Amino acid sequence: MTHSPLRSQRRAAFSSGIALVLMALVAFFAQGYVYQSLIIENDPMTTYQNLMSHPTLFRFGIIGWGIIVGLDLIVAYGLYRVFKPLHVTFALLIGALRFVYTLILAFAVLRLVEAERLLDTSASARQMYETVTSFEGIWSFGLIVFGLHLIAIGWMAVRTRLIPRMIGILLLLAGFSYTLVHVLYQFPAVEGMTAMLELFLMLPMFVGELAFAVWLIVKGRTLPIHDLTRQSEGDASPAS
Repeated sequence: MTHSPLRSQRRAAFSSGIALVLMALVAFFAQGYVYQSLIIENDPMTTYQNLMSHPTLFRFGIIGWGIIVGLDLIVAYGLYRVFKPLHVTFALLIGALRFVYTLILAFAVLRLVEAERLLDTSASARQMYETVTSFEGIWSFGLIVFGLHLIAIGWMAVRTRLIPRMIGILLLLAGFSYTLVHVLYQFPAVEGMTAMLELFLMLPMFVGELAFAVWLIVKGRTLPIHDLTRQSEGDASPAS
């Protein structure tokens, strides 16, 4: 009876880790290559020409974002299953924050779909540019929620035996970085400073997520079923 929930927890950890790695690879294509190649900041005309010249590439980028949304849903449910044996309420919080982030991302992707629809109309370069770049503003807002999600996971990591404390610290740092950067992005007056701050914090943001994904894949299949919390260890020790 106790082994079936444990197997389910281990499968959830492994599938979540695989989904996170696949997500990173697809994002490298959809955002790092397609979006960055076609969308030129503060240049509506060049952006318009790029989109009109490479509509198939743009559509593949949108498909990539659709795949990312699907993978995010897998991760949201998977992490809920992973953390449920430790703390049901906090597991729900972790899963819910990821789910809310995914809904916001999906809404942002719909702006790209709308921009793709405009390719077959007489829309102006300015209208096309504003539609496609509205994706970034919506996604940036969602990344505030994503940062809170990472903070919740990091907190669970440093409080439990389940995940190495160092990974928990990296996740906390990544979560605070995402939240700070994208809160600041909501204020255009400090956008230049925020972009520099994001470059500085990019490494810990990336390393925290990657370390967690690797741990889920490598160690998730051997999750323990006892000695879950570091705090309980302290509580159980006799008083001196």
